[in-house]
Amino acid sequence: MRRFISCLLICLLLISAAASAEEEPVHFVQNAEADCFGRMVVTYDTPTLKYTIETFLMSGGVRCYLTRVWMKDPARQIRKVTGKWKKSLEFPKTFATKLPESKLLINGSGYVSPQFPEIPDNYPGESKDYFYTPLGSLTVTDGEVFRNLEGVPYYGLILNDDGLQMITGDNNEDVLAMKPIQTWSFYTTCPMLRNNEDLLPEEWVFADRRAARTCIARLDKHNYLIFNAREDTMGGISLRRVLIFFRNNFPKAEWVYNLDGGPSSALLCREQGKKKARTLMGGGAKDADCMAFIE
Repeated sequence: MRRFISCLLICLLLISAAASAEEEPVHFVQNAEADCFGRMVVTYDTPTLKYTIETFLMSGGVRCYLTRVWMKDPARQIRKVTGKWKKSLEFPKTFATKLPESKLLINGSGYVSPQFPEIPDNYPGESKDYFYTPLGSLTVTDGEVFRNLEGVPYYGLILNDDGLQMITGDNNEDVLAMKPIQTWSFYTTCPMLRNNEDLLPEEWVFADRRAARTCIARLDKHNYLIFNAREDTMGGISLRRVLIFFRNNFPKAEWVYNLDGGPSSALLCREQGKKKARTLMGGGAKDADCMAFIE
């Protein structure tokens, strides 16, 4: 009997350890090169592109993914895939098919549509003038300017020769002077952190709501982090909780930005040696554009 009880206690300890392995850690990692705490699900390693995707649980059981990406030449290797201007939205898997060389793909800009018609008060015209296009006073795709709202400051991401940059209220003329190749944008409140300083407005109620998330952070010109959270059974996670995650675990990140979330969230990858894109989360709703990574 004593031997049976001892075996039972050992089994209970093992079960407890296995369960805690996916609980949210106090210190997730110390830096980008730290050992993986979560369960590794994808590893991609070539001379020009390296990324890992790990999964873990946080905030009461929300399934999250952390993708660490390194690129030799971000200006060339970060691509924007989009539908026809003012014509259509597309599913992330369709975007992945459009760019077969993409090895990693996430959802990008928030957009205006008959279902989501809200535009900022300082935008000229009416909502219908912006249907099926990204939010943001400036839209650039492959170096071509599709929108330039004079006098409306730009909030969002740009890609130029120095990699991804987060812009927080610059005039469009100044942004264009940075020679953007691509832009991705959402609400003006979506910049979350810069040099570990909290940028989320205290009065922004949406930041406290739980939802699926896609956020991206820059460590340096070549290294980026992508955080995704699912909303299926636990309702997702708030932006303020994501902010705390980055502040506690990546205090040296240059910035963190919130891309479109909720149903628009998506994380797809092509594993080495495989042509078909694998959906790890989301992808069930159409998007205005996606951000893709190639070799």
